[in-house]
Amino acid sequence: MNRLGLTLLFLAVFALLVALMWWGYRNRRKRQADLPAFPAVPEGLLEQVRGGKTEPLLPPSTGVYASTVTDRSWQDRVAVGDVGFRADATAHLLPGGLLFDRTGATPVWIPAESVRAARTEAGIAGKVMGGGGLLVVRWAVGGHEFDTGFRADDKDDYDTWVPAIGALNPEVANGE
Repeated sequence: MNRLGLTLLFLAVFALLVALMWWGYRNRRKRQADLPAFPAVPEGLLEQVRGGKTEPLLPPSTGVYASTVTDRSWQDRVAVGDVGFRADATAHLLPGGLLFDRTGATPVWIPAESVRAARTEAGIAGKVMGGGGLLVVRWAVGGHEFDTGFRADDKDDYDTWVPAIGALNPEVANGE
């Protein structure tokens, strides 16, 4: 086979793989069409946080928002909207909830009453670190549970963030 034939074969295989990935993602969106709308950031909160006009429970933590997945599997990335995509982010723990202010993407707001648990994990769809490299928050909305992963620049933050996030929802923290 000559160079032209090999190049065309490579391009055909590449195009087939891209088409299969697109098809799989499209089918995932169809399967997740029944997911509820995610909570919107309360009016004016994002501007207050960015302007330093709020009283956070902890200092902000910078890092990478890894993704949000369904509770079915740590690999079942949410394909509805852009919450399943990685982005640089700053996590803000506020009395009313947890805000991921993502660069180049919509912010993710997890209201305090939606929080179910916080823990460290080795990975989540879009980011595998090993050990306890990711902060993962389990939360619920509309009868569905989700896990949202965040890799902080300073892993020592996890020692204070995990219990503080868990304490956001007293009903869950008390085992009710």
